[in-house]
Amino acid sequence: MAVPVGVDLAELYVELSYVDAVRERQRRPLLDCATARFEDVAAVRPFRWSRGEGYFSGWYWASTTGRHVGFESWLERDRLVLMDFDPGVVGIASQPFWLHWHDGERERRHAPDYFVRRADGSAVVVDVRPDERIEPRDAEAFEVTRLACGQAGWGFERVGVPEEALLANVRWLSRYRHPRCQRGPVVDRLREVFAAPFPLMAGADAAGDRLETLPALFHLLWLQELAAEDVVVELLGPSTVVRLADGGVR
Repeated sequence: MAVPVGVDLAELYVELSYVDAVRERQRRPLLDCATARFEDVAAVRPFRWSRGEGYFSGWYWASTTGRHVGFESWLERDRLVLMDFDPGVVGIASQPFWLHWHDGERERRHAPDYFVRRADGSAVVVDVRPDERIEPRDAEAFEVTRLACGQAGWGFERVGVPEEALLANVRWLSRYRHPRCQRGPVVDRLREVFAAPFPLMAGADAAGDRLETLPALFHLLWLQELAAEDVVVELLGPSTVVRLADGGVR
């Protein structure tokens, strides 16, 4: 992506405007608030949907945070589900701030889609846009965002359409993301059954009644305490091989 005309890399000056913990709007130089917990802030603009619009906004309950996170399109929702599934993610906020800069002719602003806090304490700013829908003005905004994130010590990712099979599997598992699906005795039996690789449905039957074991099984797959083979390239099915994951509990 090209650097916007008129923007001096060495002199790029960016300010952030955001809603603070007491719901007051702030505008400060980027470097003055680089350590702020933007994963906890309110969105800087509302999530609305109107009949006839070409996009759909809404709210998704994230098991990572126990709170609702907004999205402005189905693609943003899909990426949000994948971030919620990522065990390395511990915090997510949507539309966390406006970035303000001058492009040499006029002031510009851009609100990134997500601010993500990772388990190691690092931060990543995420913009969601399909490759084929990036106009020159969008490319400029993403490049300035990348440069600004570098100044702040954050990572930056512009992501598009995810892998089809992975998304389908994670969306299915997200139906069982709520902790109510985790029942102690059933979970213990599933861990015993899948201590060695075993087909999904046969393992569910071996652990007890399907009506009781399948929700808990899918919840453990969501938590990634259990791992399914080829989940990135094949849809989950009765014969999918499942085993205890190598990592610990989320």
